[in-house]
Amino acid sequence: MNKSDQLYQDYVKILHEELLPAMGCTEPIAISYCASVAREHLCGRADRVLVEASGNIIKNVKSVVVPNTDGLRGIPAAAAAGVVAGDPSRQLEVIAQVTEEQKAEMRTFLEQIPIEVRLADTSLIFDIVITLYAGEHYAKVRIANYHTNIVLVEADGRVLKERPVEENSEEGLTDRSAMGLETILEFANTVDLDDVRDVIARQIEYNTAIAEEGLRGNYGANVGSVLLAVNGDDVKTRAKALAAAGSDARMNGCELPVVINSGSGNQGITASVPVIVYAREMGVSEEKMYRALVLSNLLGIHQKTGIGRLSAYCGAISAGAAAGCGIAYLKDGSRDAIAHTLVNALAIISGVICDGAKASCAGKIAAAVDAGLLGYDMYCQGQQFLGGDGIVKKGVENMIASVGQLGRIGMRGTDHEILNIMLS
Repeated sequence: MNKSDQLYQDYVKILHEELLPAMGCTEPIAISYCASVAREHLCGRADRVLVEASGNIIKNVKSVVVPNTDGLRGIPAAAAAGVVAGDPSRQLEVIAQVTEEQKAEMRTFLEQIPIEVRLADTSLIFDIVITLYAGEHYAKVRIANYHTNIVLVEADGRVLKERPVEENSEEGLTDRSAMGLETILEFANTVDLDDVRDVIARQIEYNTAIAEEGLRGNYGANVGSVLLAVNGDDVKTRAKALAAAGSDARMNGCELPVVINSGSGNQGITASVPVIVYAREMGVSEEKMYRALVLSNLLGIHQKTGIGRLSAYCGAISAGAAAGCGIAYLKDGSRDAIAHTLVNALAIISGVICDGAKASCAGKIAAAVDAGLLGYDMYCQGQQFLGGDGIVKKGVENMIASVGQLGRIGMRGTDHEILNIMLS
């Protein structure tokens, strides 16, 4: 692919837009970010907080530990962290630097300041509105459709910023409609690595560090440690275990950053860590590993474009299939190997639900990576799932579209029931 091509430039931009550093699970961090921006525009100290959020936001924040809060969980904790200690200039690293005094202040804030949480009256899947009050003064901030997309800032009756909000639109981000396996593979093979080196190098550093910390520490259900204890430390087990351990750590308060994919740290870990494990086991060059990670990340983003950022469809499934493709790239590199890996993996495990961010995400990640690896093993043995087998469609792009329809449209009712179960 020629460096001057528009699609080449778009793929570079997409990687820089999506592979962002984040501290903690991205939905509570988006709440902290929103609250910190509101605090910047509030005249006085907040004495009341109203958080209005869409169902998917509530689902993803309910059970997860907010980092740098000494183990606090949920929406009130995320909002309090943003008000007390948030640095809005750092966006998804808004509470990456918190002092011990600020942690104590957060607990005092939660004890003394009323924080009301409401299910937002919205048709958007991703919608957060936070209003801070100080006596007769107020400041309101709204984030919609993706984690850093501020569409409204209002204070004391003055609208300081307002952008139109379209149904689940991602206006402001590079158009993803032209993405496809063929061009993603061509880009991975030909990209000047200096154009993407910074984001890929940071992903390797951050996501490897939190995965290794997950194995060292005691986080969540310790899925990674369980896998290694039961199955040994062969490369396949390590690929699953390290990815799972990274998730267990970040879901349960580890104060290390993650480079995300499609708005999700779990997806960023899943799309990268197994590929890194295999690349190091195989002894491939740094260039080959970087190109495999470019492929894996872009395939994860491509799949999620059709599904949407938040859904009842577990995003780790898309990322696990993408990781399988990255490993297929390391071992084979052919278009057929990658396409069959992706279709096989999606046929095996599509339909796993997202019931919010919490410890069981690590188990789902392990299963997703396993499906990606099995998808490639099937290709190596001349086996595949055929078009017409359930939701399987002939052709990789048709299969991605099929899963996109399942996740975005077919599982809407499932999403409502999951939320009902979680809140009952």
